[in-house]
Amino acid sequence: MTTKLITNAKVLVTMDADRLEIPDGAILIRDNVIEAVDTTAELEKYCTEQGITPDETIDATGTVIIPGLINCHHHLYQTLTRTVGTAQGLSLFDWLKTLYKIWGKMDGEAVYVSAKVGLSELLLSGATTVADHLYLFPNGAKLDDEIRAAQELGVRFHPTRGSMSLGESQGGLPPDSVCQDEESILEDCIRVIEEFHDAEMHSMLRIGLAPCSPFSVTGELMKKTADLARKYPKVNLHTHLAETIDEDRFCMEKFGMRPLEYMESVGWLGDDVWFAHMVHPSSDEIVQMAETRTGICHCPSSNMILASGIAPVREMVDAGMKVALGVDGSASNDGNHMLGEARQAMLLQRVGWPGFEAWADRFSAREALELATLGGARVLRREDDIGSLEVGKSADLVAFRIDGLTHAGGQSDLVASLMTCAPGTAWLSIINGQVVVREGELPHVDLPPLIKRHNEIAAGMLASDSDKPMN
Repeated sequence: MTTKLITNAKVLVTMDADRLEIPDGAILIRDNVIEAVDTTAELEKYCTEQGITPDETIDATGTVIIPGLINCHHHLYQTLTRTVGTAQGLSLFDWLKTLYKIWGKMDGEAVYVSAKVGLSELLLSGATTVADHLYLFPNGAKLDDEIRAAQELGVRFHPTRGSMSLGESQGGLPPDSVCQDEESILEDCIRVIEEFHDAEMHSMLRIGLAPCSPFSVTGELMKKTADLARKYPKVNLHTHLAETIDEDRFCMEKFGMRPLEYMESVGWLGDDVWFAHMVHPSSDEIVQMAETRTGICHCPSSNMILASGIAPVREMVDAGMKVALGVDGSASNDGNHMLGEARQAMLLQRVGWPGFEAWADRFSAREALELATLGGARVLRREDDIGSLEVGKSADLVAFRIDGLTHAGGQSDLVASLMTCAPGTAWLSIINGQVVVREGELPHVDLPPLIKRHNEIAAGMLASDSDKPMN
């Protein structure tokens, strides 16, 4: 058994039931679990009394320590196509139609390399748990490819086996060439669950099932996917929903129902379900999601870049909904900065939108931080082991420096300064008791050759003279 003692944090934010913030905070980790949280003086005393000589002591002077951030919606492969469509100002449906054929050139290496690049960026932004939505599997690509990248980096991973089965010839949005038949989809869902899913406490890998959207899969696949997921413990269900007004129109024209009403008709409400975006719910639908414990993942930057709208997060939180944060795909955000996304969520709720005047105090820095920690744990059904720094929980924490240029003058509220000042780079990140970021660097990743290969693959996919994958 190994122990780590992190000491002298300017402030340690626990996010426990009392929202305790500890000046001169410290935390003791045994193997992959938190053993004690207190002031530095008290934990040094505790170690002496218990006869503990830590295997490693990390001096976190000049930092704020927070629970590891939880990113609940992403498309890691999209790091390969940043700025495509977003630079031209396309909205969601036109953006997707532009990108589907480019993404169809991916292969297993492209999925692996892009996942490793995206996850590296996320780790440096404070993310320790990442849920990804991979819904294209061209040229032999598998969910296994991004799982390999996550395992190499040591991130806590919730990959979701996505799917598209409703091509253009059947009235869907994606081209038939990037869709799969539903029998093959369900067979592979069973395979990845039985091969990779770990439902135990402190799990580093849990599989979810995630048909892409109402405009890319059939209602029959939605029902069968839900039935399949519910045969296994802790397999969650995920999809995009109510992201744009165009989607509202599509659902009314195709199903005669609003998006959430359609989800209810196919059995997709409940504690095991979370939707990405939910920009356009009615007040009654917000109440319905709160009552059914259906979660959502707010992706503010993506919604802004694609002009999808502003999700009414203030109303959702007040109604008791489970709300998490996500950076979304790196081609509808072009960034992978989880702390920055929390900042964006705070700012976006303050500016106002039709029917809601701007309020400077509508959403606080600590509320945004809660969405990125406890909110994510609730949505992923992991309140028992992640999202806060408490005894017995998984040892996932991040420290940000607040003694440099960016935070100079922010001494009145160092915790809030993480959100109100420019988002920083993680100085230290520990996941499952292991150091994955040290002094702002990824000690186990050689980034230059990884980025070089990533850009070679991206260039090959963007080439207009071939629809073949990169060699």
